[in-house]
Amino acid sequence: MIVDLHTHTVFSDGALIPAESARRAMVAGYAGIAFTDHADASNIEHILKSILKFKEAHNKLNIDFKVLAGVELTHVHPSQIAELTAFARSLGADIVVVHGEVFVESVAEGTNRAAIEAGVDILAHPGLMTKADVRLAVERGVCLEITTRKGNALANGHVAMLAKRHGAKLVVNNDFHTPGEYVGLAMATKILRGAGLTEDEAKQVIQNGNELFKHKLGSTL
Repeated sequence: MIVDLHTHTVFSDGALIPAESARRAMVAGYAGIAFTDHADASNIEHILKSILKFKEAHNKLNIDFKVLAGVELTHVHPSQIAELTAFARSLGADIVVVHGEVFVESVAEGTNRAAIEAGVDILAHPGLMTKADVRLAVERGVCLEITTRKGNALANGHVAMLAKRHGAKLVVNNDFHTPGEYVGLAMATKILRGAGLTEDEAKQVIQNGNELFKHKLGSTL
């Protein structure tokens, strides 16, 4: 079983409506996904209203594939992250992701630390994060992402190394935007191995995602 906890739809910069994205994930072998469109103060309510409406309709279907509703707080000022995290949850978000300090984009310095301090669920593609931030992520129970997305994946090895050293929990996500980006279990495992993880460690990362998904899904049923 594999899930994806970081995906995008037409409600931000993704190419697909939720129904098609979900269908493509099913065909690629996923057991469930979380929709986490890019959000800031301007659109967070619209995103969650739309995704929660789809989630309610979809999860009533008599199929095993389920979806979660969330957001990825993206390029917001670090000082806004805690407030927006709390606001997203008050609106019904199952999962809150923060767009980390990936070095292929001009993300504000301090974003990683602010996300961890806010206790978000996942810090996405955190780039060349510091040892201190990794230790804090362990304390706050924040998962760190290994990403399959080109460009953002350049720091996967660094993130995996520090996570192993300090005991941080890793998850693997596609950061899905367009058709063809759901890589499936076999390729996700290879990407984890390429980041420096053993086969058993790669299995555990995939299991971490599965467990988080089940926990979040269970709290909404």
